[in-house]
Parts: sequence; structure tokens; C-alpha cells
Amino acid sequence: MGHERDVEERMGCQHGGSRDIAELNLPKTTKISFPNGKDDLMNFEATLRPDEGYYVGGTFTFTFQVSPSYPHEAPKVKCKTKVYHPNIDLEGNVCLNILREDWKPVLNINTIIYGLNLLFSQPNDEDPLNHEAAAVLRDNPQKFQRNVQTAMSGGYVDNTHFPRCK
Repeated sequence: MGHERDVEERMGCQHGGSRDIAELNLPKTTKISFPNGKDDLMNFEATLRPDEGYYVGGTFTFTFQVSPSYPHEAPKVKCKTKVYHPNIDLEGNVCLNILREDWKPVLNINTIIYGLNLLFSQPNDEDPLNHEAAAVLRDNPQKFQRNVQTAMSGGYVDNTHFPRCK
């Protein structure tokens, strides 16, 4: 409660992004932090810990940069955690339709966070950034599961090393 009040007090002259931060209704699998301090509410991190699906037990951190044009422009979101995932490439770019062509000003940061959680519970092999991971998910789900576990344990998948994230 004190955190929300602190955020609300600081957002006084800022735009809707701050209000969205103050009003976040986060899933229990997600935590928000402000690496630049509470004075910079427009740059923050969301850490997801999926509790179902292929990625259960992993910890994945995303950076959010909210521009002054928000909500007319989607926040820039990148995954800081190197992850074997069809919708996240090895540079951390995220393929989530609401971050691109399907963004509308009525959407908000909460919507994005729920979308990111959905990517981990239901990875999508039809609109991939990591085509190899998508092909394995589509053609051999058991191998995909093994690859995810290997990557999350700090191993190599297809000659790419992944840091331990569980």
C-alpha cells in the first residue's frame, strides 16, 4: 500500500504511464522494480516467474521504456534474460502483437505484462523471432521441453550457451 501511495505522489505532473504503474494489478508471478529509483517511473523492470508450462521455475527479467508519447505509442520492452523461446530472440527482442501492430492507446502496461506471462505459458510457434525454437516446438514438443530445461539450467542448445535462470 505504501509503495502505491509513493508512486501516486510522485506521478503528479507526469503522464498516463505513471498512473498505469500506480494502478498495476500484477499476476502473482510478476514483480516490478525501478533500477533508476522511484523518481524514474517510466523505466522499470518486470521479473516473471512462470508457475505453469514449459518455463515453470525460471526467472525472466524484462526492461520497459515508456515514452512521453505513451499511451499513443507502445512501451519498448526487451528481455534481459537470454532465453530459448520461439517469441523472444537471443538479443531479447520480444514478438508480442500488442507491442507492434496491434497496439492501441486503450491498452496499458498491465495488458503487456499479462501478454508476456501468456508467452511463457503458451509459446506461439506461428509468429516466431527464434525460428529454430518455433520449429522444435511445432515438430517435437518433448524435445522443446528438454531444450527449455537445458537452457534454463545454464546449458547449451544448438551451440548457444544460456545462463542459468532457475
